[in-house]
Amino acid sequence: MTSERIYVGSYTSQAGGGDGIAFGPLDGIETVATVADPSFLVISADGRFLYACDEEDNGRVAAFAIQPDGGLELLNQQPTGGVHPCHLDIDPSGRFVLSANYTSGSVAVHPRNEDGSLGERVYFVQRSGTGPNAERQEGPHAHQIAFDPAGAYVFDIDLGSDTVYSSTLGEDGVLHEVDQLRVHPGAGPRHMVFHPTADAAYVINELDSTLTVCSYSDGKLQVVQTASTRPADSPGENFPAELLISADGQFLYGSNRGDNTIAVFETAADGQSVELVQTISSGGDWPRHLAFGNDGKTLYAANERSDQIATFTIADGRLTQVGEPAVWPKPVCVVPV
Repeated sequence: MTSERIYVGSYTSQAGGGDGIAFGPLDGIETVATVADPSFLVISADGRFLYACDEEDNGRVAAFAIQPDGGLELLNQQPTGGVHPCHLDIDPSGRFVLSANYTSGSVAVHPRNEDGSLGERVYFVQRSGTGPNAERQEGPHAHQIAFDPAGAYVFDIDLGSDTVYSSTLGEDGVLHEVDQLRVHPGAGPRHMVFHPTADAAYVINELDSTLTVCSYSDGKLQVVQTASTRPADSPGENFPAELLISADGQFLYGSNRGDNTIAVFETAADGQSVELVQTISSGGDWPRHLAFGNDGKTLYAANERSDQIATFTIADGRLTQVGEPAVWPKPVCVVPV
């Protein structure tokens, strides 16, 4: 089992859930912050601060100072103005934290203070729209904040309306819309990543188990391929969740909840097409999150329903599970340090 230290966010409101945010090597994880439903975590570029979204009815984002031993000191919390924030990210300038409110379908922007704490919300946008899936797309559901490799454009992905919004982020924290990508109806776009060098981006779709490949230029996306995240004729329901891309852009890794697998795609040299080259068990049930180890040769899978964090090695892009999964209640986000 790897000795790398990680932060783990867990659902606390579920039966058998954790107490908040944990830290340590996989064989010695301990709770370091008690906070409600920290479903996504991000660490500042200088490694001094950690931010979490508290996925509650009255959504909040929380700021922590990271202590020398990995402990967390709560600096403050700020309301997002929405319901169930499920994702957040720090803009490349380090000045703002942006969060996606899933249930209410909105995006909030908070400034970062010099001491790492969060200021009052400076911007809020309520998305709108629906999709053909009556149960899951009755309204907007913002699911991720992402920045392109140059840091010039910010994207918020809306599962409820099958839309990826592209914007610039002003000096005052205001989003200025540039474009919208309409993914095919009923796709349910959840997360996206960008190719590090090619003009391409990839969107994983929760509701129909597909991966959308896009060309990319100046904040605008255009669909060029749609691929399945599952082998042909896979039985049963499946709901993809996380998507990662290797540092060289040659491989994509997507989690399949239901199949309980990790799908590995190889990208073409120009990034404009993909091929499914491996599916491997996620090492548990309901892999909500994936994360690379800092060496780029390790991948972690947080299996929410089975309370397990599995570890894989990466060789020639393919995955091999290593050892038995670590046990931790309702893990939904893993951040190596």
